[in-house]
Amino acid sequence: MTPSAVAESTVSRGKRELECGEVPASRVRAPGGGRKSLRGNDPELVPALLALVEPDQRGDPESPLLWTVKSTRKLAAELTRQGHRVGSDTVAGLLKAEGFSLQGTSRTTEGARHPDRDAQFHYINDQATTYLADGQPVISVDAKKKETLGNYAVIGSEWHRAGQPVEVRAHDFPEKGAQKAVPYGIYDIGADAGWVSVGCDGDTSAFAVATLRRWWNGEGRHRYPAASRLLVTADAGGSNGYRVRAWKKELADFAHETGLEVTVCHFPPGTSKWNKIQHRLFSQISINWRGRPLTSYEVVVNTIGTTRTRTGLTVHAELDPGAYPTGITVPDTVMDRLPLTPHEWHGTWNYTLRPEPLAPPPPPPSTEFGRFPSGDKLPAWLRHPSLTGLEAPAFDALVARYRDHMTKNPPLLLPGKRPAGGPGAGTRRLSASDHLVVFLLAKRWSMAQAPLAEATGLSKSRIGATLRDATPVLAALGHTVAPGPLTVTSATQLEALVGRTPPPSPDQ
Repeated sequence: MTPSAVAESTVSRGKRELECGEVPASRVRAPGGGRKSLRGNDPELVPALLALVEPDQRGDPESPLLWTVKSTRKLAAELTRQGHRVGSDTVAGLLKAEGFSLQGTSRTTEGARHPDRDAQFHYINDQATTYLADGQPVISVDAKKKETLGNYAVIGSEWHRAGQPVEVRAHDFPEKGAQKAVPYGIYDIGADAGWVSVGCDGDTSAFAVATLRRWWNGEGRHRYPAASRLLVTADAGGSNGYRVRAWKKELADFAHETGLEVTVCHFPPGTSKWNKIQHRLFSQISINWRGRPLTSYEVVVNTIGTTRTRTGLTVHAELDPGAYPTGITVPDTVMDRLPLTPHEWHGTWNYTLRPEPLAPPPPPPSTEFGRFPSGDKLPAWLRHPSLTGLEAPAFDALVARYRDHMTKNPPLLLPGKRPAGGPGAGTRRLSASDHLVVFLLAKRWSMAQAPLAEATGLSKSRIGATLRDATPVLAALGHTVAPGPLTVTSATQLEALVGRTPPPSPDQ
C-alpha cells in the first residue's frame, strides 16, 4: 500500500494512463466488478425472509417469529441462524424492495352486517333532508366517553417551553372515589352548533333527555320558533338505545311538554361512528383538550365551550349537577300507554312520539272475589226453581247478597296463590249466579262431582274449588238448603226434573 492508502496496482494503472495521454475512465471498477448482492448469491434469502414476515400466506404456520414483534434485528438474527448471513439494514432494504413498510392496524372490519344497514342509512338521510327542507330541526345525540377528573395524562400534545411539560400522575389508575365528568352532546345539523351538558352522575336516559330539554329551552325554540317536529338521530345502544324503555318514556314526556312531534331514527348496530355528532362535534372537542389534564368540572366545561372550527362550528357547554340514578325501570303498563307510533320501515329503529299525554290506564282486572263477570257460563235451565228450590226473585236476592259479601270479604290466600278463575282465568271465570247454581245443585240433590260436571260442563276440580269458596259464604249469610226427595246421579235425571227432553245422542 502507498502512503495514499491506494493499492500499488491502482497507482501504476493511473501512471500509465497519464504517460500515454489517455483520458481517465468515468469509473475505476470494470463493468461487472465488485461483490455480488446477497439476493444474487443466495436465491433462497428472500423466500426465507417472506416466510418469516408472512407465515400465514407463505405456508409456514410454525414460523419461529409468529408470536413476536418482527423487528429487522430479530429477522436478521433468525435468517442468520437458518444459514443466511445478513444484517438488519439489509433486511430493511429487502423488505422495502418487496413492497413492505411499517404500518399499524386499520379499523375496517365491522363484524356481521345487518341486511338492511344501507337501506336504514338512506332512510335516515331522506328523513333528515325532508325535515331540513321544511325548516324543522334535525339533531344528532350521543354520550361522549366519561372522563376521570384529576391530574391525569391526556392523549395529545400542546406547545410548552422545551423541557417544561405539564407534570401529571405517573399512573392513570383513578383514585378511589374520583369524580367523573359525563358529557352528553347534541349536535344541531342545520345550524352546525353543539350543546353539551357535563353531568356529575350516571349516563342514563333521564340525563340524556334532560340535556335535550336544556338545549330546546336554551337554543332550539329560539332558533326554530315555528318548529312543530323534531328529528333525532341516535346510536342503537347506550342510554338512547332503541331497546331502552326509559329513553322512550322520557321522550314522550318531553314531546308532551314542548308540543313537538319527536321522531327518532337509530343507526343500525355497529355503525355508531357514522352518527354525525361523532366526527362533527366530539372529535373537535377531543382536539381542543388534547394534552391538557382535566382537573375539574370547570376545566371540562370551559374547554368544551371554547371549541370552534374554521368552518363555523360553535359549542355551548354547561354543568348539570342533577342526580340521575340508574336502575329505573318502566313497566309494560306504562309502555303500552305511550303515544308512540312505529314507522312502517323498521319500527324498532324508527318511531314517532306524539305530543300527547299517556293514555289513561285500563280498569283494574276483575277478580273472582271482587267483581264477578256479568255473563253467566252455565245453562239457564239449571236455575229452574225446581232444581234450586228458590223462585226467581228469591234466587236473584241471594245472588246479590252473595256478590256483596264476596266483594267485602275476599278470602285470604297464601303468597303466590290466587283463587281459581281469578285474574288471568279469562272466560273460565264464573259469575255469582253460577257459584250458587253449583252449590245448590250439589247440596239439594246430593250430587257428586262427576254428574255435576256432566250437567254443568265444568271440570271436577273447578266444581270442587267453587264449593269450597261458596260454602263458608252461604254459612255466613245464614242460608240453608232444603234437601230434595232423591239423590241425582246423572245429568239426565236433572233434565227430567224440569221436564227437559235431553238432546238425541249422535248414534240416534
